Amino acid sequence: MDPRRLAEWTRDARERIFEAVADLDDGQMLGPHLPITNPLLWEIGHMAWFQEKWVLRHAGGRPPLRADADSIYDSMAIPHDVRWDLPLPSREETYAYMREVRDCVLHRLDGADPSPAERYHVLYSLHHEDMHTEAFTYMRQTLAYPAPRLSGIREGGLGGGPHPGDARIPGGTFLLGSSPEEPFVFDNEKWAHPVQVAPFSIAKVPVTQAEFARFAGDGGYRRRELWSEAGWAWREKQGAFHPVHWRRVAGGGWQRRDFDRWVPLEPHRPAIHLNWHEAEAYCCWAKRRLPTEAEWELAATGEPLPGGGFSPRKRRYPWGDEPPTPERARLDWQGMGCAEVGAHAAGDSAFGCRQMIGNVWEWTASGFIPFPGFTPDPYEEYSEPWFRTRKVLRGGCWATRSRLIRANYRNFFTPDRRDVFAGFRTCAL
Repeated sequence: MDPRRLAEWTRDARERIFEAVADLDDGQMLGPHLPITNPLLWEIGHMAWFQEKWVLRHAGGRPPLRADADSIYDSMAIPHDVRWDLPLPSREETYAYMREVRDCVLHRLDGADPSPAERYHVLYSLHHEDMHTEAFTYMRQTLAYPAPRLSGIREGGLGGGPHPGDARIPGGTFLLGSSPEEPFVFDNEKWAHPVQVAPFSIAKVPVTQAEFARFAGDGGYRRRELWSEAGWAWREKQGAFHPVHWRRVAGGGWQRRDFDRWVPLEPHRPAIHLNWHEAEAYCCWAKRRLPTEAEWELAATGEPLPGGGFSPRKRRYPWGDEPPTPERARLDWQGMGCAEVGAHAAGDSAFGCRQMIGNVWEWTASGFIPFPGFTPDPYEEYSEPWFRTRKVLRGGCWATRSRLIRANYRNFFTPDRRDVFAGFRTCAL
Protein backbone atom coordinates (compact mmCIF):
# COMPACT_ATOMS: atom_id res chain seq x y z
CA MET A 1 0.00 0.00 0.00
CA ASP A 2 1.07 3.57 -0.70
CA PRO A 3 2.96 4.95 2.35
CA ARG A 4 1.11 8.28 2.01
CA ARG A 5 -2.24 6.52 2.42
CA LEU A 6 -0.89 4.56 5.39
CA ALA A 7 0.32 7.80 6.97
CA GLU A 8 -3.08 9.41 6.45
CA TRP A 9 -4.81 6.43 8.06
CA THR A 10 -2.30 6.38 10.94
CA ARG A 11 -3.11 10.00 11.79
CA ASP A 12 -6.83 9.40 11.42
CA ALA A 13 -6.91 6.26 13.58
CA ARG A 14 -5.02 7.83 16.47
CA GLU A 15 -7.10 11.02 16.31
CA ARG A 16 -10.28 8.95 16.39
CA ILE A 17 -9.11 7.28 19.60
CA PHE A 18 -8.48 10.63 21.25
CA GLU A 19 -11.95 11.80 20.16
CA ALA A 20 -13.60 8.60 21.37
CA VAL A 21 -12.52 9.17 24.98
CA ALA A 22 -12.15 12.97 25.12
CA ASP A 23 -15.36 13.59 27.08
CA LEU A 24 -14.78 10.89 29.71
CA ASP A 25 -13.44 11.72 33.16
CA ASP A 26 -10.64 9.78 34.84
CA GLY A 27 -13.09 7.55 36.70
CA GLN A 28 -14.85 6.61 33.49
CA MET A 29 -11.48 5.91 31.87
CA LEU A 30 -11.08 3.06 34.35
CA GLY A 31 -14.72 2.07 34.61
CA PRO A 32 -16.21 -0.82 36.58
CA HIS A 33 -14.52 -4.21 36.74
CA LEU A 34 -16.60 -6.27 34.30
CA PRO A 35 -15.75 -9.51 32.46
CA ILE A 36 -16.62 -8.01 29.03
CA THR A 37 -14.84 -4.65 29.32
CA ASN A 38 -11.31 -3.38 29.77
CA PRO A 39 -10.21 -0.24 31.57
CA LEU A 40 -10.21 2.30 28.74
CA LEU A 41 -6.99 3.85 30.05
CA TRP A 42 -5.30 0.46 29.67
CA GLU A 43 -6.87 -0.23 26.29
CA ILE A 44 -5.76 2.97 24.57
CA GLY A 45 -2.21 2.36 25.77
CA HIS A 46 -2.42 -1.24 24.59
CA MET A 47 -3.22 -0.11 21.05
CA ALA A 48 -0.14 2.11 20.92
CA TRP A 49 1.94 -0.72 22.39
CA PHE A 50 0.69 -3.14 19.74
CA GLN A 51 1.68 -0.71 17.00
CA GLU A 52 5.07 -0.10 18.57
CA LYS A 53 5.75 -3.81 19.05
CA TRP A 54 4.99 -4.82 15.48
CA VAL A 55 5.95 -1.78 13.41
CA LEU A 56 8.84 -0.22 15.29
CA ARG A 57 10.32 -3.17 17.14
CA HIS A 58 9.48 -6.30 15.11
CA ALA A 59 9.68 -4.82 11.60
CA GLY A 60 11.88 -1.79 12.32
CA GLY A 61 14.36 -3.28 14.80
CA ARG A 62 14.04 -0.42 17.31
CA PRO A 63 14.36 -0.81 21.09
CA PRO A 64 11.23 -0.31 23.23
CA LEU A 65 10.11 3.27 23.87
CA ARG A 66 9.05 2.33 27.41
CA ALA A 67 10.94 -0.24 29.45
CA ASP A 68 7.73 -1.24 31.26
CA ALA A 69 5.41 -1.39 28.22
CA ASP A 70 5.39 -5.20 27.84
CA SER A 71 4.60 -5.70 31.53
CA ILE A 72 1.63 -3.33 31.30
CA TYR A 73 0.09 -3.73 27.85
CA ASP A 74 0.70 -7.26 26.57
CA SER A 75 -2.86 -8.62 26.41
CA MET A 76 -1.77 -12.24 25.99
CA ALA A 77 0.50 -12.17 29.04
CA ILE A 78 -1.63 -10.06 31.40
CA PRO A 79 -4.87 -11.68 32.61
CA HIS A 80 -7.99 -9.64 32.04
CA ASP A 81 -8.96 -9.50 35.71
CA VAL A 82 -5.76 -7.78 36.84
CA ARG A 83 -5.74 -4.95 34.30
CA TRP A 84 -7.50 -2.58 36.70
CA ASP A 85 -4.76 -3.18 39.29
CA LEU A 86 -1.75 -2.48 37.06
CA PRO A 87 0.51 0.54 37.69
CA LEU A 88 -0.94 2.27 34.64
CA PRO A 89 0.67 5.51 33.47
CA SER A 90 -1.45 8.61 33.98
CA ARG A 91 -3.77 9.78 31.26
CA GLU A 92 -1.27 12.46 30.19
CA GLU A 93 1.60 9.95 30.12
CA THR A 94 -0.53 7.50 28.14
CA TYR A 95 -1.42 10.17 25.58
CA ALA A 96 2.25 11.15 25.30
CA TYR A 97 3.20 7.51 24.63
CA MET A 98 0.46 7.19 22.01
CA ARG A 99 1.69 10.32 20.24
CA GLU A 100 5.32 9.22 20.40
CA VAL A 101 4.53 5.85 18.82
CA ARG A 102 2.40 7.50 16.14
CA ASP A 103 5.09 10.05 15.31
CA CYS A 104 7.77 7.37 15.02
CA VAL A 105 5.56 5.39 12.63
CA LEU A 106 4.86 8.53 10.59
CA HIS A 107 8.57 9.25 10.41
CA ARG A 108 9.14 5.84 8.83
CA LEU A 109 6.27 6.35 6.39
CA ASP A 110 7.19 9.93 5.47
CA GLY A 111 10.92 9.32 5.14
CA ALA A 112 12.87 6.62 3.37
CA ASP A 113 10.84 3.99 1.57
CA PRO A 114 9.46 1.69 4.31
CA SER A 115 10.04 -2.02 3.87
CA PRO A 116 7.21 -4.39 2.85
CA ALA A 117 7.24 -5.78 6.40
CA GLU A 118 6.84 -2.30 7.87
CA ARG A 119 3.95 -1.48 5.53
CA TYR A 120 2.24 -4.77 6.36
CA HIS A 121 2.51 -4.23 10.10
CA VAL A 122 1.41 -0.59 9.86
CA LEU A 123 -1.77 -1.74 8.09
CA TYR A 124 -2.25 -4.64 10.52
CA SER A 125 -1.88 -2.33 13.52
CA LEU A 126 -4.32 0.14 11.95
CA HIS A 127 -6.95 -2.57 11.57
CA HIS A 128 -6.25 -3.64 15.16
CA GLU A 129 -6.81 -0.04 16.26
CA ASP A 130 -10.04 0.20 14.26
CA MET A 131 -11.37 -2.94 15.96
CA HIS A 132 -10.65 -1.48 19.38
CA THR A 133 -12.22 1.88 18.55
CA GLU A 134 -15.39 0.05 17.54
CA ALA A 135 -15.19 -1.81 20.84
CA PHE A 136 -14.92 1.55 22.65
CA THR A 137 -18.27 2.45 21.11
CA TYR A 138 -20.13 -0.61 22.33
CA MET A 139 -18.30 -0.39 25.65
CA ARG A 140 -19.86 3.04 26.11
CA GLN A 141 -23.25 1.46 25.41
CA THR A 142 -22.58 -1.30 27.96
CA LEU A 143 -21.63 1.26 30.62
CA ALA A 144 -24.48 3.70 29.78
CA TYR A 145 -22.03 6.45 28.86
CA PRO A 146 -23.18 9.08 26.33
CA ALA A 147 -22.58 8.41 22.65
CA PRO A 148 -19.09 9.46 21.59
CA ARG A 149 -18.64 12.88 19.99
CA LEU A 150 -16.83 12.23 16.75
CA SER A 151 -15.98 14.66 13.99
CA GLY A 152 -17.16 14.21 10.42
CA ILE A 153 -20.17 12.01 11.29
CA ARG A 154 -23.14 12.25 8.95
CA GLU A 155 -26.30 12.78 10.99
CA GLY A 156 -29.70 11.37 10.08
CA GLY A 157 -30.42 8.96 7.27
CA LEU A 158 -31.80 6.38 9.69
CA GLY A 159 -35.01 5.68 7.73
CA GLY A 160 -35.73 3.22 4.95
CA GLY A 161 -38.65 1.21 6.28
CA PRO A 162 -39.04 -2.58 6.13
CA HIS A 163 -37.83 -4.83 3.33
CA PRO A 164 -39.45 -8.24 3.82
CA GLY A 165 -38.97 -11.48 1.96
CA ASP A 166 -36.32 -14.02 1.09
CA ALA A 167 -33.73 -14.23 -1.64
CA ARG A 168 -33.34 -17.60 -3.35
CA ILE A 169 -29.72 -18.69 -3.70
CA PRO A 170 -28.72 -21.53 -6.06
CA GLY A 171 -26.56 -24.38 -4.82
CA GLY A 172 -23.21 -25.54 -6.10
CA THR A 173 -19.50 -25.53 -5.31
CA PHE A 174 -18.46 -22.27 -3.71
CA LEU A 175 -14.98 -20.98 -2.84
CA LEU A 176 -15.21 -19.96 0.82
CA GLY A 177 -12.53 -17.58 2.04
CA SER A 178 -10.09 -15.06 0.59
CA SER A 179 -7.72 -15.38 -2.35
CA PRO A 180 -4.07 -14.26 -2.53
CA GLU A 181 -5.14 -11.49 -4.93
CA GLU A 182 -6.75 -9.59 -2.05
CA PRO A 183 -4.69 -6.55 -0.92
CA PHE A 184 -4.87 -7.66 2.73
CA VAL A 185 -6.35 -10.66 4.52
CA PHE A 186 -6.26 -12.02 8.05
CA ASP A 187 -4.89 -15.49 8.65
CA ASN A 188 -8.28 -17.05 9.45
CA GLU A 189 -9.51 -16.13 5.93
CA LYS A 190 -6.74 -18.14 4.21
CA TRP A 191 -7.36 -19.53 1.81
CA ALA A 192 -10.37 -19.82 -0.46
CA HIS A 193 -11.35 -23.48 -0.67
CA PRO A 194 -14.27 -25.34 -2.26
CA VAL A 195 -17.35 -26.13 -0.19
CA GLN A 196 -20.60 -27.64 -1.38
CA VAL A 197 -23.67 -25.50 -0.73
CA ALA A 198 -27.24 -26.74 -1.28
CA PRO A 199 -29.83 -24.30 -2.67
CA PHE A 200 -31.33 -22.16 0.10
CA SER A 201 -33.48 -19.13 0.84
CA ILE A 202 -32.15 -16.33 3.05
CA ALA A 203 -33.86 -13.24 4.42
CA LYS A 204 -33.14 -10.10 2.44
CA VAL A 205 -32.51 -8.17 5.68
CA PRO A 206 -31.70 -8.85 9.33
CA VAL A 207 -34.38 -9.54 11.93
CA THR A 208 -35.97 -6.27 13.06
CA GLN A 209 -36.77 -4.97 16.52
CA ALA A 210 -40.49 -5.44 15.84
CA GLU A 211 -39.94 -9.07 14.83
CA PHE A 212 -37.82 -9.81 17.87
CA ALA A 213 -40.32 -8.05 20.14
CA ARG A 214 -42.97 -10.53 18.97
CA PHE A 215 -40.68 -13.39 20.01
CA ALA A 216 -40.07 -11.82 23.44
CA GLY A 217 -43.78 -11.05 23.84
CA ASP A 218 -44.73 -14.63 23.00
CA GLY A 219 -42.79 -15.92 25.99
CA GLY A 220 -39.71 -16.69 23.93
CA TYR A 221 -37.38 -16.32 26.91
CA ARG A 222 -39.51 -18.60 29.09
CA ARG A 223 -40.18 -21.48 26.70
CA ARG A 224 -37.58 -24.16 27.32
CA GLU A 225 -38.38 -25.98 24.08
CA LEU A 226 -37.02 -23.08 22.00
CA TRP A 227 -33.55 -23.15 23.52
CA SER A 228 -30.59 -25.47 23.20
CA GLU A 229 -29.13 -26.94 26.35
CA ALA A 230 -26.27 -24.43 26.35
CA GLY A 231 -28.62 -21.58 25.52
CA TRP A 232 -31.06 -22.42 28.31
CA ALA A 233 -28.19 -22.76 30.79
CA TRP A 234 -27.02 -19.27 29.79
CA ARG A 235 -30.56 -17.84 30.08
CA GLU A 236 -31.05 -19.40 33.52
CA LYS A 237 -27.68 -18.18 34.79
CA GLN A 238 -28.24 -14.64 33.52
CA GLY A 239 -31.91 -14.48 34.43
CA ALA A 240 -32.54 -13.12 30.94
CA PHE A 241 -36.20 -12.49 30.10
CA HIS A 242 -35.74 -9.99 27.26
CA PRO A 243 -32.90 -8.48 25.22
CA VAL A 244 -30.25 -6.59 27.14
CA HIS A 245 -30.91 -2.82 27.17
CA TRP A 246 -34.68 -3.38 26.73
CA ARG A 247 -37.36 -2.64 29.33
CA ARG A 248 -41.12 -2.94 29.50
CA VAL A 249 -43.17 0.26 29.66
CA ALA A 250 -46.76 1.02 30.60
CA GLY A 251 -49.21 -0.54 28.18
CA GLY A 252 -46.96 -3.51 27.43
CA GLY A 253 -44.60 -1.91 24.97
CA TRP A 254 -40.83 -1.75 25.03
CA GLN A 255 -38.07 0.79 25.25
CA ARG A 256 -34.41 0.25 24.56
CA ARG A 257 -31.44 2.07 26.03
CA ASP A 258 -29.43 3.94 23.42
CA PHE A 259 -26.19 4.79 25.24
CA ASP A 260 -27.40 6.99 28.15
CA ARG A 261 -31.03 7.55 27.10
CA TRP A 262 -34.16 5.43 26.78
CA VAL A 263 -36.04 5.52 23.48
CA PRO A 264 -39.07 3.65 22.07
CA LEU A 265 -38.29 0.64 19.91
CA GLU A 266 -37.62 1.48 16.28
CA PRO A 267 -39.67 -1.30 14.64
CA HIS A 268 -37.85 -1.37 11.30
CA ARG A 269 -34.30 -1.14 12.61
CA PRO A 270 -32.41 -4.41 13.14
CA ALA A 271 -32.55 -6.01 16.56
CA ILE A 272 -29.11 -5.53 18.09
CA HIS A 273 -27.10 -6.60 21.16
CA LEU A 274 -28.34 -10.16 20.77
CA ASN A 275 -26.12 -13.14 21.39
CA TRP A 276 -25.91 -16.38 19.46
CA HIS A 277 -28.14 -18.25 21.93
CA GLU A 278 -30.89 -15.64 21.53
CA ALA A 279 -30.58 -15.80 17.74
CA GLU A 280 -30.84 -19.59 17.81
CA ALA A 281 -33.92 -19.51 20.08
CA TYR A 282 -35.62 -16.94 17.84
CA CYS A 283 -34.99 -19.14 14.81
CA CYS A 284 -36.59 -22.11 16.56
CA TRP A 285 -39.62 -19.95 17.43
CA ALA A 286 -39.88 -18.57 13.87
CA LYS A 287 -39.32 -22.01 12.31
CA ARG A 288 -36.24 -20.66 10.54
CA ARG A 289 -32.50 -21.20 11.00
CA LEU A 290 -29.23 -19.27 10.99
CA PRO A 291 -27.19 -19.32 7.76
CA THR A 292 -23.84 -21.07 7.74
CA GLU A 293 -20.95 -18.76 7.01
CA ALA A 294 -20.58 -20.35 3.56
CA GLU A 295 -24.24 -19.57 2.82
CA TRP A 296 -23.84 -16.04 4.13
CA GLU A 297 -20.72 -15.41 2.05
CA LEU A 298 -22.30 -16.86 -1.09
CA ALA A 299 -25.40 -14.67 -0.65
CA ALA A 300 -23.13 -11.64 -0.19
CA THR A 301 -20.48 -12.21 -2.86
CA GLY A 302 -21.94 -14.57 -5.47
CA GLU A 303 -22.99 -13.58 -8.97
CA PRO A 304 -25.89 -15.52 -10.51
CA LEU A 305 -25.54 -16.87 -14.03
CA PRO A 306 -28.32 -16.39 -16.59
CA GLY A 307 -28.90 -20.14 -16.97
CA GLY A 308 -28.84 -20.85 -13.23
CA GLY A 309 -26.11 -21.38 -10.69
CA PHE A 310 -23.48 -18.76 -9.93
CA SER A 311 -20.20 -17.53 -11.36
CA PRO A 312 -16.87 -18.76 -9.93
CA ARG A 313 -15.99 -15.07 -9.56
CA LYS A 314 -16.66 -13.52 -6.17
CA ARG A 315 -17.27 -9.88 -5.32
CA ARG A 316 -15.22 -8.16 -2.65
CA TYR A 317 -18.38 -6.42 -1.43
CA PRO A 318 -22.02 -7.29 -2.05
CA TRP A 319 -22.39 -4.49 -4.62
CA GLY A 320 -19.09 -5.17 -6.44
CA ASP A 321 -15.42 -4.41 -5.95
CA GLU A 322 -15.61 -0.67 -5.31
CA PRO A 323 -15.01 0.52 -1.72
CA PRO A 324 -17.93 1.26 0.60
CA THR A 325 -19.73 4.60 0.38
CA PRO A 326 -22.40 6.05 2.70
CA GLU A 327 -25.03 5.24 0.07
CA ARG A 328 -24.07 1.56 0.00
CA ALA A 329 -23.42 0.75 3.65
CA ARG A 330 -23.92 2.06 7.17
CA LEU A 331 -20.32 2.21 8.47
CA ASP A 332 -17.90 4.65 10.15
CA TRP A 333 -20.38 5.71 12.88
CA GLN A 334 -22.82 7.19 10.35
CA GLY A 335 -25.89 8.51 12.11
CA MET A 336 -24.47 7.15 15.41
CA GLY A 337 -26.74 4.13 15.14
CA CYS A 338 -28.44 1.59 12.90
CA ALA A 339 -30.50 2.55 9.88
CA GLU A 340 -33.81 0.85 9.15
CA VAL A 341 -33.41 -2.41 7.27
CA GLY A 342 -34.81 -0.99 4.03
CA ALA A 343 -32.04 1.60 3.75
CA HIS A 344 -28.92 1.38 1.56
CA ALA A 345 -30.50 -0.29 -1.46
CA ALA A 346 -27.38 0.70 -3.43
CA GLY A 347 -25.48 -1.89 -1.40
CA ASP A 348 -27.64 -4.89 -2.35
CA SER A 349 -25.91 -8.10 -3.34
CA ALA A 350 -26.43 -9.61 -6.77
CA PHE A 351 -29.04 -11.92 -5.21
CA GLY A 352 -30.95 -9.00 -3.65
CA CYS A 353 -29.74 -9.24 -0.03
CA ARG A 354 -29.50 -5.85 1.68
CA GLN A 355 -27.12 -4.54 4.34
CA MET A 356 -24.76 -7.51 4.26
CA ILE A 357 -22.04 -4.95 4.92
CA GLY A 358 -22.54 -2.51 7.79
CA ASN A 359 -25.44 -1.64 10.09
CA VAL A 360 -25.28 -4.76 12.30
CA TRP A 361 -22.92 -7.73 12.68
CA GLU A 362 -24.69 -10.98 11.79
CA TRP A 363 -24.29 -14.24 13.67
CA THR A 364 -23.94 -17.37 11.56
CA ALA A 365 -24.55 -20.98 12.51
CA SER A 366 -20.86 -21.77 12.06
CA GLY A 367 -18.25 -22.31 14.71
CA PHE A 368 -14.96 -20.44 14.31
CA ILE A 369 -12.62 -23.07 12.92
CA PRO A 370 -9.46 -22.88 10.79
CA PHE A 371 -9.74 -23.24 7.05
CA PRO A 372 -7.82 -26.17 5.48
CA GLY A 373 -4.06 -25.67 5.58
CA PHE A 374 -4.25 -22.86 8.13
CA THR A 375 -0.97 -21.35 9.30
CA PRO A 376 -0.85 -18.34 11.62
CA ASP A 377 0.43 -14.96 10.54
CA PRO A 378 3.24 -13.24 12.52
CA TYR A 379 0.72 -12.15 15.15
CA GLU A 380 -0.02 -15.75 16.07
CA GLU A 381 -2.53 -14.90 18.79
CA TYR A 382 -5.04 -13.23 16.47
CA SER A 383 -6.98 -16.38 15.55
CA GLU A 384 -5.38 -19.62 16.68
CA PRO A 385 -6.13 -19.43 20.43
CA TRP A 386 -9.83 -18.86 19.75
CA PHE A 387 -10.65 -21.61 17.27
CA ARG A 388 -13.52 -23.90 18.32
CA THR A 389 -14.56 -21.61 21.21
CA ARG A 390 -16.32 -18.88 19.21
CA LYS A 391 -19.07 -18.44 16.64
CA VAL A 392 -18.54 -16.59 13.36
CA LEU A 393 -20.14 -13.22 12.64
CA ARG A 394 -20.08 -11.50 9.28
CA GLY A 395 -20.66 -8.13 7.67
CA GLY A 396 -19.64 -5.36 10.08
CA CYS A 397 -21.83 -2.81 11.86
CA TRP A 398 -22.46 0.93 11.87
CA ALA A 399 -19.36 1.51 14.03
CA THR A 400 -17.03 -0.61 11.85
CA ARG A 401 -14.43 1.23 9.78
CA SER A 402 -15.02 1.03 6.04
CA ARG A 403 -11.30 0.48 5.46
CA LEU A 404 -11.43 -2.70 7.56
CA ILE A 405 -14.53 -4.54 6.42
CA ARG A 406 -14.94 -6.86 3.43
CA ALA A 407 -17.46 -9.59 2.72
CA ASN A 408 -14.81 -12.26 3.46
CA TYR A 409 -13.92 -10.80 6.87
CA ARG A 410 -14.58 -13.24 9.73
CA ASN A 411 -15.40 -11.82 13.14
CA PHE A 412 -15.73 -14.18 16.10
CA PHE A 413 -17.12 -14.02 19.61
CA THR A 414 -18.28 -16.45 22.26
CA PRO A 415 -22.01 -17.27 21.89
CA ASP A 416 -22.92 -15.52 25.15
CA ARG A 417 -21.73 -12.03 24.17
CA ARG A 418 -24.51 -9.42 24.07
CA ASP A 419 -22.44 -6.25 24.16
CA VAL A 420 -21.37 -6.38 20.51
CA PHE A 421 -23.44 -4.54 17.88
CA ALA A 422 -24.69 -7.91 16.64
CA GLY A 423 -27.97 -9.20 15.23
CA PHE A 424 -28.74 -11.86 12.62
CA ARG A 425 -30.70 -12.79 9.52
CA THR A 426 -32.44 -16.11 9.01
CA CYS A 427 -32.82 -18.83 6.40
CA ALA A 428 -35.87 -20.91 5.52
CA LEU A 429 -35.77 -24.48 6.80
